[in-house]
Amino acid sequence: MAALAGVLVAGSVVLTPAANAAAPAEPDTRALAGALATQEVAWEECTFPGVAEETVAQFKTVKGLACATVQVPRDWHDPADGNTIGIRVSKTQTAYKGTGRQGIALVNPGGPGGSGLPWGAAMALRAPVLASQYDFIGFDPRGVGLSTPLMCSYTVPNSTDAHVLNKAKVDGCLANPLTRFITTEQTAYDMDFIRVLLGEKKTSYIGYSYGTWLGTWYASTFPSKVHRMLLDSAVDASQPTLEKTWDLQPRTRDRQFQEALLPYLARHDDEFAQGTDPMEIRRRWEQAGGTREFIGQLFVAWFVIPAMYDTTQYDVAAAAVAAVIDSGSGTGTNSVRVEQIVSKMLTYPGLTAENKAVIAKGKQNALAAIAKKERVAVKSTTAAAEVEEWDATFEAIRCQDGQWNQNLHYWNYWLADLTVNAPFIAPFMDTPLCAYWPATNSMPKADKKTFPKLLVAQSELDAATAYEGGLATAEKLPGAKMISVDNEGSHGLFPYNTDCVDDPITFYFQTGATPRKQFTGCQAVPLPGETETFEVGGKLAGGKVKIKMITPAVKKANKIVKDLLSGAATAAADESGMPANL
Repeated sequence: MAALAGVLVAGSVVLTPAANAAAPAEPDTRALAGALATQEVAWEECTFPGVAEETVAQFKTVKGLACATVQVPRDWHDPADGNTIGIRVSKTQTAYKGTGRQGIALVNPGGPGGSGLPWGAAMALRAPVLASQYDFIGFDPRGVGLSTPLMCSYTVPNSTDAHVLNKAKVDGCLANPLTRFITTEQTAYDMDFIRVLLGEKKTSYIGYSYGTWLGTWYASTFPSKVHRMLLDSAVDASQPTLEKTWDLQPRTRDRQFQEALLPYLARHDDEFAQGTDPMEIRRRWEQAGGTREFIGQLFVAWFVIPAMYDTTQYDVAAAAVAAVIDSGSGTGTNSVRVEQIVSKMLTYPGLTAENKAVIAKGKQNALAAIAKKERVAVKSTTAAAEVEEWDATFEAIRCQDGQWNQNLHYWNYWLADLTVNAPFIAPFMDTPLCAYWPATNSMPKADKKTFPKLLVAQSELDAATAYEGGLATAEKLPGAKMISVDNEGSHGLFPYNTDCVDDPITFYFQTGATPRKQFTGCQAVPLPGETETFEVGGKLAGGKVKIKMITPAVKKANKIVKDLLSGAATAAADESGMPANL
């Protein structure tokens, strides 16, 4: 779901300090690429697998949209070994010619492993003012989509021990010769080489979520090549690895659920009939089994968590929570119960046609998850020695970008802590594969003398990349300025369609000027069906949001769960043997 820059990198033969300079020399990707720098780029009509036809039709209205596969060294630290991989790139030609043109702007939507190929056209449509000055460039990072993919395989061990299975998956993936080159560091070099092939002296960049980590790595490695850069919904780039970002994520999901979604549900008692007290709604949710039951997990996974990424879907998430509560323990198979609960969701007033389409898609996903669970259950008795293949890009990048803690006792403690301090999301969590994955890279440090001025945009209750992580990034990166959105939970802000958020970002991309103060505080737009913005979570002070990870409301909710678990109220749920992940 999920998902997350002196610059002397271990093993590099090119990142050596200049003789009489304080900052390390920047890599020259044109020189490193050798003959690849003169390759003929064959532009052609774009295809976007997995994107809805009507959306693709919109993309094709963007001026100059074209796609090509370019060849890059498999290993930028040993480009002369002759091995190459393909990177699929899309370009637009929307910028005015002449003095009004600012150049190119690459876009990455996050992940790791998210397809960025459609995002050149998407940003041109989303930000038409900037599109008049920038040609937006999308690309599938190495290992992703239409670029050279990373697929790993492993022999399923004859064991039910999760640690044995995880170790087998990691060992199998490390045996793939491509795996060690699927990293953010290598992708940062690819980005710069795209700049070279497009004939640009500099590049601008908009990165969302993990894309902020990629952007920071690029800016720290190629600071003189950055024109403008926005880090939107930032991971904690003050850390040498992505571990902290994923450590915060479960807690931020509990926080948004309790601090924002349940109060929204309580304010709409006329629609959902769950009462006006968020704590009482939480009690009823937990008494219905909450996420400790598989059904609760399904509806959180496919209706609640998506709304945490996009709060315009809060009414759908509220309907899901209310319907699970109203359904009680229910009867029938999991599939029958999904049908029953979705039917109940559709009876709540106020749902739009768009909401109903989202509900239909969520139902489809939930039923598919049930079918997958049943297939796994059947295979579990006969799967030993079978070879399984999996898309490993997400894990390869986040695990190889810096060494995660590999003490399994630590992860046992981490999981136990989540059951107490983040009980809403804890049933989804398990020991990460990164606990078994050796890494040699680490985020390079930003040089104060050369690091470019950039902007960070962050929402207070972001459940994927915690506000605390974005704040740490803004405070750590030299000269960075931050735009905080109070009472907002959406992940990925720009364009937000308010002057407070969008104007300083647009002005920066047009002029290079950042806000005078380091922190700018903005107010969120109202949630669906509401005409005012309600105060939740923390408070704005000096442009920063002052909020605790475990707020008083979250503490009170956690005690509700603890009290229920200490009695007989959820005994049946506790004994149901639910999976840690869907």
